[in-house]
Amino acid sequence: MKLNTKYLGLELKNPLVASASPMCKELGLLKRMEDAGAAAVVLHSLFEEQINLESNALDDFLWQGSEVGPEATNMFAEMPKYHLGPEEYLEHIRKAKQSLGIPVIASLNGVSNGGWIRYAKMMEDAGADALELNIYFLPTDPEMSGAKVEQLYTELVANVSSTVRIPLSVKLSPFFSSVANMGRLLDKAGANGLVLFNRFYQPDFDLENLEVVPSLVLSRPNELKLRLHWTALLYGNVKADIAITGGVHSAEDVVKSMMAGAKVACMTSAILEHGPEHFTTVCRDLVRWMEEHEYESVEQMQGSMSAQKVPNPAAYERTNYLKVLSSYVLAAAAK
Repeated sequence: MKLNTKYLGLELKNPLVASASPMCKELGLLKRMEDAGAAAVVLHSLFEEQINLESNALDDFLWQGSEVGPEATNMFAEMPKYHLGPEEYLEHIRKAKQSLGIPVIASLNGVSNGGWIRYAKMMEDAGADALELNIYFLPTDPEMSGAKVEQLYTELVANVSSTVRIPLSVKLSPFFSSVANMGRLLDKAGANGLVLFNRFYQPDFDLENLEVVPSLVLSRPNELKLRLHWTALLYGNVKADIAITGGVHSAEDVVKSMMAGAKVACMTSAILEHGPEHFTTVCRDLVRWMEEHEYESVEQMQGSMSAQKVPNPAAYERTNYLKVLSSYVLAAAAK
């Protein structure tokens, strides 16, 4: 049974990847995920805003020192304990590479061109096997057009890909007016992989205190359908490898992801719920499913249910919309 797959030019023992999450901050948890069967890990994101805030705090600290005179050098005694964002993250990459035998993919969440390029190069130098660009950008300015947003994305990817030598993936939102075209543009800009899809976290309203409060809900398997849909449509139309993230909880979800055309299936919510050892369960169930359905390899199933391969590709498009609605009404009436 051949579970191996190739993603971003990296040879993986299976298609199960630990996606970016707070768990990836701990070396012990990373090791447990590797031991349980994860074939690669995406580290938690380094946020450019966080780095800027910490840099400003350091500037303030040094500025305050200048007001008390040069003789007050003892106030700098605590400086070795001050961890500037990027250095701490880069050290985490180095330690992860020393501790793990699987590929380590760094994750960068930035907002400015200079920041993306500078930190991407630092991550490469620290030993990251690949880089995932987590472009978490919400265009709230009503004057910013969709074309301008797309240009921002493609320029970022082009600039980073021309700076680093390691493979580059882009974590996308499903909210582009044309996801297929955006995939093509990023592909041409130098993206080696497309990760479908990022999950934007919308705040909620506290009606008692009349406050806007953060709200974090773990993914559910029903979210997988949107990912499968666009993976199946993009497969064969872009050179970049496709990764699915969001809604992957079971071996069946992994199988669906592969059949749609993904190279890997990324998990976070299921691991947060069940622990790192859930990778073992999913891997074991994947082998069992393949044996029962007589599949010899993961590669054999990849793309087999994409829009290019199924007998009825219209099922992915609007031409099947009326048929689906009619069938549901008929089914309901039959009860």
